[in-house]
Amino acid sequence: MDDHPVHQVAEPIRNVGTSDRNFYDRYYFNCHPRLSSDPSRSSDVETPWFIFGLGVYPNLGVTDCFVVVRRGDDHIVVRGSRALGADRDDLRVGPFRTEVVEGLARLRISLEPGHGDVSFDLEFTADAPAALEPRHFQRQLERVTFDTQRFVQTGDWTGSITVDGTRYDVTPEEWRGNRDRSWGVRPVGEAELPGRRAASSDDASFFWIYAVMRFDDFAVVSIVQEKRDGERVMDDARVIWADESRGVQWLGRVEHDVTFHPGGREPASATLRFIKPSGATTTVTAEPKLANYLGFGTGYGLEQDWRHGMWQGDEKVEALRLKVSEIDPTMKLFCPVDHLASFTLTDADGTVHTGEGLFEFAVIGPHDQYGFRDYVDVAPEM
Repeated sequence: MDDHPVHQVAEPIRNVGTSDRNFYDRYYFNCHPRLSSDPSRSSDVETPWFIFGLGVYPNLGVTDCFVVVRRGDDHIVVRGSRALGADRDDLRVGPFRTEVVEGLARLRISLEPGHGDVSFDLEFTADAPAALEPRHFQRQLERVTFDTQRFVQTGDWTGSITVDGTRYDVTPEEWRGNRDRSWGVRPVGEAELPGRRAASSDDASFFWIYAVMRFDDFAVVSIVQEKRDGERVMDDARVIWADESRGVQWLGRVEHDVTFHPGGREPASATLRFIKPSGATTTVTAEPKLANYLGFGTGYGLEQDWRHGMWQGDEKVEALRLKVSEIDPTMKLFCPVDHLASFTLTDADGTVHTGEGLFEFAVIGPHDQYGFRDYVDVAPEM
């Protein structure tokens, strides 16, 4: 790579432009059956809801990856880690492979059989241009804790997924999803001592909505991050047209109204309103269908022995599975959840569109709008 004119700083490509231990570079993919192609699918929880991620952590000397599949009551994970070498284009981790077949258009991911209860060989083909999201920047005290950039892209899938010996043929007529690429600074690796930051309880509260909604000829991406009192860290909603000549259009500021399942913090439904200064309003209702508890076993921080970027030795591959019904309900309160969801969008002129996709949601810690005063408060029982 150093023979190509692509450098951004006065360093070789393998050296990033900051010494911050928390620099990362990551792929995320999800794959699901089309809810709209078969109405019965909306309640078919036996079909896999598949998520894959791979991250590179240059200043920690690690690359790692995971796949997590929700099928019925099963939460199935295979994860791998290895020492990072000099070749940034080598995206292998043990039996896992990630390949950029055609930049911003086609990517292939795979996991050889024999390393757990999941294997797959899948190719993602974009159906719309990649769209940059707003820069994510946040400080806690004086330290930059988030400074990241991400782009998102919707597409279709081809290949196969095997779960517990059952093979699912994946075709673009029946399977779709989205992927993103993000890079920058965010907390990774072994947990750091919080010091004075531990006393900053309001800053520790985390409310998050990340929705990638795919409709017939466009997608809508909405991001909300806010603090306990509703102060916004991120607020964005944009339509991405499949016809690249139409570009990306801002939909307005975001308001949200979430209804929770009693006894927890998982959304039963949500309404998002995108409001322009003129008053023109686009409204989306989200109906979560199947939850994938992304935080369990994959490295997002719930388990202290396996976190993204944590040193696991020269190479390590592990498999684990849980019963969703047996997961500690209190631990779920600290877990981001990726919901496969259906969406109904009503635009400013009253036209209605139906679609499907990702509704990623978390409300961790106190949040005034929804009446959560402590970390373990839950929605009241009916």
